[in-house]
Amino acid sequence: MQTGRENWQTRWGFIMATVGSAVGLGNIWRFPTVVGRTGGALFVLIYLIVVLLVGVTAMIAEFTLGRHTRQSPLSAFRTLKPNSSWWAAGALSVAAVVLILSFYSVIAGWSVAYVIRYWTGALSGLDAAGLRAAYEGLTAEPRWTLVLHFLFMSLTALVVSRGITGGIERWTRVLMPSVVVLLLFLLFRVLQLPGSGEGLRWLIAPDFALLNFATVLEATGQVFFSFSLGMGIMITYGSYLFGDDNIPQSAIFIAGADVAIALLAGLTVIPAVFAMGIEPEMGPGLIFVAVPAVFNTLPGGSFFGGAFFLMISFAALTTTLSLLEVGVSVIMDEWGWTRQRATYGAASIIFLLGVPSALSEGAVPLMVLGMTFLDAVDFFASNILLPLGGILTAIFVGWIWERRSVMNELERAGHRFLLAPLWFASLKYVVPLAIIMAIAGRFILG
Repeated sequence: MQTGRENWQTRWGFIMATVGSAVGLGNIWRFPTVVGRTGGALFVLIYLIVVLLVGVTAMIAEFTLGRHTRQSPLSAFRTLKPNSSWWAAGALSVAAVVLILSFYSVIAGWSVAYVIRYWTGALSGLDAAGLRAAYEGLTAEPRWTLVLHFLFMSLTALVVSRGITGGIERWTRVLMPSVVVLLLFLLFRVLQLPGSGEGLRWLIAPDFALLNFATVLEATGQVFFSFSLGMGIMITYGSYLFGDDNIPQSAIFIAGADVAIALLAGLTVIPAVFAMGIEPEMGPGLIFVAVPAVFNTLPGGSFFGGAFFLMISFAALTTTLSLLEVGVSVIMDEWGWTRQRATYGAASIIFLLGVPSALSEGAVPLMVLGMTFLDAVDFFASNILLPLGGILTAIFVGWIWERRSVMNELERAGHRFLLAPLWFASLKYVVPLAIIMAIAGRFILG
């Protein structure tokens, strides 16, 4: 077991950092998009069920593995099963994180551009067609896109280089409350719009006639994506925990906070598009085209639009911090580098890996298997590497790691985990089955 490893300064700081990892573009951008595409309240209901059966279960497993070994994902598996191939489970997670961060930083940079454009008046008065042209113009401009990608990666590296308590914990304790305050502020304004009530009803009244296998698969995939599961993040953050933390209790609180912010995002975006008569099924354009169109019809629209994208930028930063920290922890554990050297080395490599993704969205037509380079990297990382890492982690903790050792870790400092039998059953059977279904469904249903 590694000695001298950093720890979270407070339990609240750990919770804010972990919630921040989960709450990013996955919740504020992807959640309303998926809700709009899959039928509203029915998806939300299924999503909540999957959170309880799968999300919380997998999160507890990853925290437990991290705290017990106090090492990065790559080293954690090797510590518990030396001279075996289980290190590959951690390697899959690390590879996924590197690829995801390489394009995630690109998209996060676009949100920063929207803050600047709104607050300089560049987007004022544009209708949906004008906003779509502005969005396409931004992604097609290579220098601007690369500069934004570089700036976002640089800010992420600057915070991570300052360590757990002085960097990640300090920043997320400010950023996460800011995201919530901005969301509540925007929600209050959106619900005053004529017609927003229809969108609100669409979100809270499920239509069971829409129930199908594809909706269940979408909900399962959204839980893994928004909870940062299978990425090694929860293992890494768990490795910085003190021994007296109640892991199941923390996981439930973090999951609840993540769900609450996702629902707040849905309650902000969906009623807004209903108020404007925009189809909620339009997909990713909800955030970069439809929502700006709503703000442009309001008094003070430039201010509200800028505040919305500032919120997205904050949320994205809390996620990029956690993604980069996984790679940094691996480098420090494996090669003994200092945090500063590991941070800027990893950030430089990831920035370079993200250059093709930044250019492929319009500046340079880089296509792979009929997809833009960014979409291809997203597909490979999110639909192959992440699920494989997630299922291997569930199998390892549920079947390979000695049950007594798992329970000893969960019940340290006198904590009792009364639901342990149900948790083990879910980890051994429900989580792997859910991941297999999600992988199969993704390739069968498209």
